[in-house]
Amino acid sequence: MPLCQYSGKVLLVVNTASKCGFTSQYEGLEKLYARLKDRGLVVLGFPSNDFAGQEPGSDKEIADFCRLTYGVEFPMVSKTVVKGRDANPFYQRLGEITGSRPKWNFHKYLINRDGSQVVAFGTMTKPDDSELLAKIEEFLNK
Repeated sequence: MPLCQYSGKVLLVVNTASKCGFTSQYEGLEKLYARLKDRGLVVLGFPSNDFAGQEPGSDKEIADFCRLTYGVEFPMVSKTVVKGRDANPFYQRLGEITGSRPKWNFHKYLINRDGSQVVAFGTMTKPDDSELLAKIEEFLNK
């Protein structure tokens, strides 16, 4: 998926998994996306099987699960690697910029509209976390 289509948008990039204790974050991510997409927020899911094999399905199985279980409409890329030497180059770069790499599923990177600022949030940061929401608002208002 060419990321240039999101130029000028605020991106919340999340590595996701369907069989994880944090999978319920899909619901909050979708609510956040639905509420703020018209202002320029794009939640972008990166399904990954990197952590304890918690995303074993095919791209279609993942999409069906997300849509049917959580009503997910935010964009999802194809299943990819987000950690280690074989990580997706985009994820490698996000880790280099922030000094923070995913240690588990639902790690989040927030990228401002022109890509000049990237902030990382760990798995425990829920989509309705006040610090995350404040940073999203800051990025949307610039």
